[in-house]
Amino acid sequence: MPVGAIKQDKIKEHPNVKARILPHNDEAEEALLCCALIDEDAPITILNELKPDDFYQNAHKEIFGAMLSLSYKDKPIDFVTLVQELEEQGVMETVGGITYISAITSFVPSADNYRHYLDIVKKNSLLRQLISASQKIMDKAYSGDGDEDALGLAEREIYSLSEKQDKSSLIDMNEAVTRAMKIMDDKQNNPTDQKTVPIPFEKLNELLGGFHQSDLVLIAARPAQGKTSLGMNFISHAALDKSRKTPSGKVDPFRCAVFSLEMSAEQLATRLMCSVAKVSMEHVNSGTRTQQESMRLVEAQRKLSESMIYVDDSSLTTPIEILSKCRRLKREHGLDLVLVDYLQLMSSGKRVESRQQEVSDITRTMKIAAKELNVPILLLSQMSRDIEKRTDKKPQMSDLRESGAIEQDADIIMFLYREHDPNDQTVDEDTRTKCDIIVAKHRNGRTDKVTVRWHGEYTTFTDLYENKTDAAIEARMPNFENHFTGMDDDPLAPPPEDNGFVPPPIDSYDAPEERGAKKKQEKPQEAPPKSADGFSFGDDPFSLPVKPRNDDDII
Repeated sequence: MPVGAIKQDKIKEHPNVKARILPHNDEAEEALLCCALIDEDAPITILNELKPDDFYQNAHKEIFGAMLSLSYKDKPIDFVTLVQELEEQGVMETVGGITYISAITSFVPSADNYRHYLDIVKKNSLLRQLISASQKIMDKAYSGDGDEDALGLAEREIYSLSEKQDKSSLIDMNEAVTRAMKIMDDKQNNPTDQKTVPIPFEKLNELLGGFHQSDLVLIAARPAQGKTSLGMNFISHAALDKSRKTPSGKVDPFRCAVFSLEMSAEQLATRLMCSVAKVSMEHVNSGTRTQQESMRLVEAQRKLSESMIYVDDSSLTTPIEILSKCRRLKREHGLDLVLVDYLQLMSSGKRVESRQQEVSDITRTMKIAAKELNVPILLLSQMSRDIEKRTDKKPQMSDLRESGAIEQDADIIMFLYREHDPNDQTVDEDTRTKCDIIVAKHRNGRTDKVTVRWHGEYTTFTDLYENKTDAAIEARMPNFENHFTGMDDDPLAPPPEDNGFVPPPIDSYDAPEERGAKKKQEKPQEAPPKSADGFSFGDDPFSLPVKPRNDDDII
């Protein structure tokens, strides 16, 4: 018989399984309460790591709740103060009276093993919570209710339990600075070591230093500004990047996941191929692409087929489902970058009072997911319509829809801003295709603006100048914006105001010559030099000689 089957039979024979008794250990609970009463240091750990519901017996829940109340009041926890607190709460008889409290104080002789008792109580509490969550999942599955997905409910219940159990402890600053110094030394000793996800735009990559692990990056703009295109630029550049190597020297590609709530996987793939191949989307959609464009598309297909990009185009997706799928992907293939398109189409999967509260819950969960997965998450977001009502339409963080917690949870906030519409014919093509990526929040660095170029036919962004020669030419071009033209801009304009001109003092002027005074003798100028043959150039050294040397020189 297989080992798994034998183990399963033993579980079925367990008395608690047969009798359906919830896991608990009364002795461990009593011993833990005793340790909290007789030791001065034990309550600090016990009260911090447990809740009243972690105890199985109701009497123990009431006693532990009274201990918590004493702790909040900054009172010592001992037999006398505990009895007084229980009497004030009116639950003394419920817990068994003063006789039971007295018996608890002498249950164990020492508090040396309180950590062991604490682990037993925590373990049994977790098992009981798992049983409760499983019962909810079973009830949902048996009911066949189609309003809510049973699998989604199961994922939320289990994730909620794991989140409650994840409690980090205090870390000594000595340990923290040692870790930080090691990270800085590794970066200094090997600057080319790829620890961050590269960004396709040179200046933006220099500003942010790439996308860092556990960062939540928000990319916001009004509709039809290119949010999805920009996000897919980040994904394709990372997936096709070959700078990261394995210890053996082989290319270690970045693994990317895309959760698209707006577009299908086929639409995203079409955009990606046109962007990589530099082929017009209009030619592809109308079936009029040229032979060269077809060849470039085949090459782009080959590159993208070899990349490690995974797409989920489910329209109804919650943060918990995204986290669950990313966990599975990271375990099976690895994961380096996640893109979610976009925030306002997501639902938290919970019943909340308002949409703003729901969005706050979504962004908080996405930040927790980024920390747990230890990968950067790019979250696209819409902006409020209020920006259209302003004269200055440059975006601000207050323009984020349901902004509340978004500004707090995001590590980096980037806005996509166009001063001119791409179809605006009143300006030249160079001006209307410029687009600003405004870094409005950068938790670990400075904020700035980076200008990029929009190529609408390819639905892609590139650096403002794809080669340094063009950038150098513009840098050297003079600016004629305020150049003097020789005539006033407005002949009817009032005269300029006093610009603060102060005449020099009277002493600085030379005194006028007295009447009748002789003029100073000027030094006579030397005669112009003569040539070897006696000819002089006269007063003008640049005048031509007038005497020819011979008849042949006469024209």
